[in-house]
Amino acid sequence: MKEIIIATKNKGKAKDFEALLEPMGYKVLTLHDVAPHLDVEETGDTFEKNATLKAETIAQELQATVIADDSGLEIDALGGEPGVYSARYSGDEKNDNSNMDKVLQKMVQVPEDERTARFRCVLALASPGKETILFKGSCEGLIATDKKGSHGFGYDPIFYVPSLDKTMGEMDASEKASISHRGNAMRELGKAMPGLSNN
Repeated sequence: MKEIIIATKNKGKAKDFEALLEPMGYKVLTLHDVAPHLDVEETGDTFEKNATLKAETIAQELQATVIADDSGLEIDALGGEPGVYSARYSGDEKNDNSNMDKVLQKMVQVPEDERTARFRCVLALASPGKETILFKGSCEGLIATDKKGSHGFGYDPIFYVPSLDKTMGEMDASEKASISHRGNAMRELGKAMPGLSNN
């Protein structure tokens, strides 16, 4: 199997990438596997800037092809929040439960037809000396009124997908991959993958 480095230490994201890339013949390595000391501060104000910054910094450091992801939740009734601050919405410590609680509390007065939201994902594919390529995906849904399901991570238990009549937290990995923002971005990336390798 060819190896591909994903610029993340997030186990949930790593599982998403494994579900999508292993069937294509790629062994997924994360920063935990190859460079646990590396950490890139996300200083960009868009998903595109953050993904590019992470991918290019780590590709240069490791002299290898790297995929970095920046993704988050955009809620229309909250003016696009939490957006690029999704991971730290409730404070500097990344805490999925307190992030979800903050959203639910802010949305308590919002009627169902105004609870529209989307997950957005930008993947940056970087290699030393090559131009970085971006791949994007999104998934439309509604913010639920309470948490449902124990699968996934982040805001999955409060992100309701009407077409499947369940939250992302109620979906198994393959079901989520078939409709998720990261899945959609990954399929775009997949079209470009055959020629890629760290070897």
